[in-house]
Amino acid sequence: MSAVLQETLQDAALRRFIDVQNVAQTFRTSKGEFPALRDIDLRIARGEFVSLIGHSGCGKSTLLNLIAGLARPTSGALLCAGREINGPGPERAVVFQNHSLLPWLTCFDNVHLAVERVFGARESRTQLAARTEAALELVGLSHAAHKRPGEISGGMKQRVGIARALSMEPQVLLMDEPFGALDALTRAKLQDELLDIVARSQRTVVMVTHDVDEAVLLSDRIVMLTNGPAATIGEILEVPLARPRSRVALAEDEGYQRCRKAVIDFLYTRQGHVEKE
Repeated sequence: MSAVLQETLQDAALRRFIDVQNVAQTFRTSKGEFPALRDIDLRIARGEFVSLIGHSGCGKSTLLNLIAGLARPTSGALLCAGREINGPGPERAVVFQNHSLLPWLTCFDNVHLAVERVFGARESRTQLAARTEAALELVGLSHAAHKRPGEISGGMKQRVGIARALSMEPQVLLMDEPFGALDALTRAKLQDELLDIVARSQRTVVMVTHDVDEAVLLSDRIVMLTNGPAATIGEILEVPLARPRSRVALAEDEGYQRCRKAVIDFLYTRQGHVEKE
């Protein structure tokens, strides 16, 4: 194989790091079958930050769960790094809206549990402790390592959840509205911190969000889903904003405003007819 061909194949593999191929998901309910997703085709490159956005009931979290391996598609296939996703794996870590910390353990111990599960069979106690400390340092919580969840704020708890996910050294970070339960100021602070964390860790990120500004600020691409049932990808928006990004600098940026307008137009003009429950 020539060097040029090999490099071309490697580039293609990087562009298809996460590969969602013609995926559909139908749930069985007491009222019959419910088609949540249909015809989902999506390629995500290594190191890319992609947001999934759409109205409630459009299947954003369902798609994220499929990528996480927490559910299996009714049809189609999902691959990560060329391997079919058949279940959860340490290369894909999930951060939920609910931090799910064990309240009787310290921040250090909550993170250490994940580290031990992934690396415990082949690393010493000292190495495991070093990994845990490094993850907490990455999210700026070294000073709170020995505090329990009840002794820290909601924003800090969510940072512990992010530290726990990153401590496993996943190739992909999956985030399901990680800041949705926080107040506006805390949310903005954590968004800024996430920009910095992702830049330093070079992780591939897929994030579910309802927040247009959050999607534009953080993403390389925004995947906009049509209304459910049988939701699909309506449009994918490239966000051509240079990194590193500053929320203050972008506030008056024309490119930022164009992206924001495009997402709002899709959600509230083209997909504004959300069915009443």
